[in-house]
Amino acid sequence: MDYRFLGRSGLKVPVLSFGAGTFGGTGPLFGAWGTTDALEARRLIEICLEAGVTLFDTADVYSSGASEEVLGAALKGRRDSALISTKTNLPMGDGPNDAGSSRFRLIRAVEDALRRLGTDYIDLLQLHAFDAATPMEEVLSTLDVLVRDGKVRYVGVSNFSGWQIMKALAVADRHGWPRYVANQVYYSLIGRDYEWDLMPLGADQGLGALVWSPLGWGRLTGKIRRGAPLPEGSRLQDTASYGPPVEDENLFRVVDALEAVAAEVGKTVPQVALHWLTTRPTVSSIIIGARNEEQLRQNLGAIGWTLAPEQIAKLDEASAVTVPYPYFPYRRQEGFARINPPITG
Repeated sequence: MDYRFLGRSGLKVPVLSFGAGTFGGTGPLFGAWGTTDALEARRLIEICLEAGVTLFDTADVYSSGASEEVLGAALKGRRDSALISTKTNLPMGDGPNDAGSSRFRLIRAVEDALRRLGTDYIDLLQLHAFDAATPMEEVLSTLDVLVRDGKVRYVGVSNFSGWQIMKALAVADRHGWPRYVANQVYYSLIGRDYEWDLMPLGADQGLGALVWSPLGWGRLTGKIRRGAPLPEGSRLQDTASYGPPVEDENLFRVVDALEAVAAEVGKTVPQVALHWLTTRPTVSSIIIGARNEEQLRQNLGAIGWTLAPEQIAKLDEASAVTVPYPYFPYRRQEGFARINPPITG
């Protein structure tokens, strides 16, 4: 397993991490992801640890806390071998303080997460979304208290815009509070928006990307092909509307390129799609999911080999789309490009 620093921190994380969204799944979204119980989860975690996958990602909102409970039970007796990443601030109830990043909400959310996970500290706590109603000083000073109390080791964000992250980092620097070192983002061969603004910010400010849905919300599994209906059992049947959209022509152009490269290197389509992400700048870890042991072992096969530069270029070209203003001049016009060299790994 390859280990990378989590952004500009001293914490090393595996290039592949495990997403526990399938644990204890209930409801129309999480139930479609998977319904792994503690016994099954323990076996998956055992396989992960044997392979060097030591980072496990969850969230309080996943199946209303059931994911954290199952993960905690499955890690019992092995907590010291694992890093736990969880997220909070999305609604966990209908009460006026059951959502957001207020001091009241964050302290209670962390206490609840610690109880469900059966641990006394969280390695990485991420805010699941930006809270426009709570002053940043309140959010960041609360995170500072949680870090000082030893309940949280590192902090990060997910689903923030660039200006929201940059403003928060400025406030943290002004007061000497912990900086965000992780940004959990959607990034895939059919969703490269991360590259336009958040990747340059991450490179400049030291945020490592934790990639969620690296297979494009289940579209890059190798089962979806041009001119064919969705396969039976595909979670897209029930969850497509929840995830990031993608135009069919873009999807099938990428799938065609993936199939060609996969045939050349003797790997599967999802293995190639995951491996491409390991070559991208600022990526610290790619969160893989699995409903069973076979899926997990397949995803673990995404590392331990390399793509040739021409194969990466083929995937880059197939997945490229026209970026919006103000980004496209920097891609198209020589004068802009000369003063803004591309990010390299």
